[in-house]
Amino acid sequence: MTDVTSGANMAPKPKTSLLVQDARTKRRNAAEARFRTYGVVAITIAMLALVGLLSSILYNGSSAFRQTFITLDVYLDPAKLDKDGSGDIAKIAKVTTFGYAPLIKKSFEAEFEKSGIGVDGMKSKDAAKMISKEGPAELRRFVLAHPHMIGETVTFEFLASGRIDGYYKGRVTMKSAEIDKNVSPQQLQLADQLKAAGLLETKWNWGFLTRADASENRPEAAGLGVAILGSFYMMIVVLCLALPIGVATSIYLEEFAPRNWITDVIEVNISNLAAVPSIVFGILGLAIFINFAGLPQSAPIVGGLVLTLMTLPTIIIATRASLKAVPPSIRDAALGVGASKMQAVFHHVLPLAAPGILTGTIIGLAQALGETAPLLLIGMVAFVREFPGAPPEGFFDPAAALPVQVYNWTQRADPAFVERASGAIIVLLVFLLCMNAIAILLRRRFERRW
Repeated sequence: MTDVTSGANMAPKPKTSLLVQDARTKRRNAAEARFRTYGVVAITIAMLALVGLLSSILYNGSSAFRQTFITLDVYLDPAKLDKDGSGDIAKIAKVTTFGYAPLIKKSFEAEFEKSGIGVDGMKSKDAAKMISKEGPAELRRFVLAHPHMIGETVTFEFLASGRIDGYYKGRVTMKSAEIDKNVSPQQLQLADQLKAAGLLETKWNWGFLTRADASENRPEAAGLGVAILGSFYMMIVVLCLALPIGVATSIYLEEFAPRNWITDVIEVNISNLAAVPSIVFGILGLAIFINFAGLPQSAPIVGGLVLTLMTLPTIIIATRASLKAVPPSIRDAALGVGASKMQAVFHHVLPLAAPGILTGTIIGLAQALGETAPLLLIGMVAFVREFPGAPPEGFFDPAAALPVQVYNWTQRADPAFVERASGAIIVLLVFLLCMNAIAILLRRRFERRW
């Protein structure tokens, strides 16, 4: 059969046009359109969930940065604080906070007579309860720092109690005060009078960022100072240990290590360690650094060592990826002009990989900053009132950490601690955003495209 005969017997092909879609093309385009729709819907749901989460945190936590203060003129009575008039600081220090509480009570009595404010049937003793229980302690610390002020009248800003503060933040109402043993409607009425007289004000509270934690009975005095300092100390330990060890390990494995089963086992284990739950590192730190090495619990040095173990795989993986991204021609050119293997790596490859290394390091630090589980196991959930000292001794002093402080406050019953927990989350998110922004800036500033 000839080609002509064969072509004559074949059925003619239907005419098609690129401008007209056939059934198959329509089905394919419809499937692509559905897939794009699914993607848009998924992104929209994720963005709505993120906006809802951030809105909830901001709504509940923004009030933690504002606090209610009551301003009073307090007479530092020498008969109460310095009975013999010697001015001896050791004797003045023997006066406890119970000796300062009557001074605040008398200040309210004097203010009632001076301004003519007050609520019928309310005593100055009940009015003094509007002041935080931290008030006498703050007044005592002021006197010990300025003993020459004894005998003078000083204007002092006291923290209002948690219920009074909650009244101006919407947590407490007149109706709820009727069944609350910690506040009364008369105290809320007096608070309104003090506010009208300019003696009560809700304003920005720097103490939330600088104070130490407080007990269950004084949530208005609780702050993040110890937690911020403890997290800072731990990040110093992680940075000083994880960065050099991680970078050195990566350079050896990528540039110098022989390709055999030993290095294969090491690489597989590094990848596996990056996926190990963080609480496992906490158990390891408890067994090695506390039980075996005898390091103190709740100390930044232990927290830093545990977070170093957890951060190392992340830094190693990121560093190796950065080293691999450097074109082989850079190494070949360096070796071709007579450089040694080490010179080629440290003078040419490593500087070009530095942006990726720094980015991976900062991301690893940000991940370590937000970890809670391993720190709970080494005792950093303990209640810490004193600030750790300056380095290096401060690395061994008891301290808290930001994520652990959030966990600690959510376990307490007073609603004011829920507000503070949300505020601490905002602070933690700000630190994380700043660290990630620095990583992005470093990458854009030093990155080179090949």
